Amino acid sequence: MSKVTLESLGCKLNQAEIEALADRLVGRGHEVVGSAAEADVYVLNTCTVTHIADRKSRQALRAARRSNPQLRVIAIGCYARRAPRDLARLGVVDAIVGHPEDDAVHTAIEGDGRVRTTGRTSDSPRGWSRTRSLVKIQEGCASFCSFCVVPYTRGPGHNRTPDDILAEINDRVARGHKEVVLTGTKLGDYRWNGHGSAGLPELVRRILAETKVERLRLSSLQPADLTPELLDLWHDSRLCPHLHLPLQSGSEVILRRMHRPYTLAEYEGAVRQARQAIPDLSITTDMLVGFPGEADREFEESYRFCESMGFAGIHVFQYSKRPGTPAATMPVQIDDKTRKQRSARMMALGKRSAGRFRSEFLGRTMPVLWEDLGGDGLWSGHTANYLRVYAKSDKRLAGKMLAVRVTGEYADGLGGEMVVGGYDG
Repeated sequence: MSKVTLESLGCKLNQAEIEALADRLVGRGHEVVGSAAEADVYVLNTCTVTHIADRKSRQALRAARRSNPQLRVIAIGCYARRAPRDLARLGVVDAIVGHPEDDAVHTAIEGDGRVRTTGRTSDSPRGWSRTRSLVKIQEGCASFCSFCVVPYTRGPGHNRTPDDILAEINDRVARGHKEVVLTGTKLGDYRWNGHGSAGLPELVRRILAETKVERLRLSSLQPADLTPELLDLWHDSRLCPHLHLPLQSGSEVILRRMHRPYTLAEYEGAVRQARQAIPDLSITTDMLVGFPGEADREFEESYRFCESMGFAGIHVFQYSKRPGTPAATMPVQIDDKTRKQRSARMMALGKRSAGRFRSEFLGRTMPVLWEDLGGDGLWSGHTANYLRVYAKSDKRLAGKMLAVRVTGEYADGLGGEMVVGGYDG
């Protein structure tokens, strides 16, 4: 059996897949280790959502090979599905398997070293977090936004059974995980029609009723997903008051060009209803700048809309031409300099917006799931609404849900003092 090190790039769905792979490998007798230097096999779950993601995947594979020439290097995931020949031409990859759940991953790890491709288009293992666990409930998307390559790499979608999901969550809770994050390509599309129909609200209801998970977080939703039926579930305090709602553009013209399935009014209305239903709600978003044909006026519309929304965080991406997508052949492609300038402005807005949201919690006492220890006894963790908090303690806090009184801004989050005997607000 082998010592295997696992790495994932890109989205939370990729992270969930690599976490599940770690479990499977341990079950087959392998040991999951923390670095390539001590491993026999290196597995990278690749990302291909932008050309930068492609580049990071290639860099990681090359770096693994350089770190240990005897290492068996395996590429899996979206880039491996989209362009396996490109990865093979790197000359550093021993095996290429498109889908992380394909049995060919095990064959590649335990196999003979030849390059192959497949056509399929906590107490956790050592080195993995014991605080937060990501659980995949569905995969695939049939929306075909004009800029997005994901439907071509992940396919139209399939869903796991509710019973399978519940069993995995109960297993993670039994192994010490305090928080579970539900992930998927398009989470709101979750449907299960076997033995009774169930959509996302019914699945969440069952998880809250049939597991003892202390925190349940939904990774990413669309405005149309925020139905009264779903929003009503937040009366259970275990459901985290944090929504990630990708906007992509604050210009109606660009939204239509992107083939996004909502108007700005619909997006704004969904946010308003969510804030009314969920106290202390944190809303983060994705913004794509430099989309083909995005004139200065349309970018300014987008900027002003984001400014008005009071987001708790804005993840900014520069448009990247993806082969085979409609946007790749659209006229008026935006030049690199303009994309970079717009990205910098939107990122600065996101930083200010996040700071304003954090300031609303100064003086509050909040439960924090503590995760990482930095230098000088400084621990960091997250509140339920996904604010990063720092506090000093000489005790081991990892995996514990303890309270902190927020005293001020610190680094990329908030600083605070540990509260003795619980929390007071």
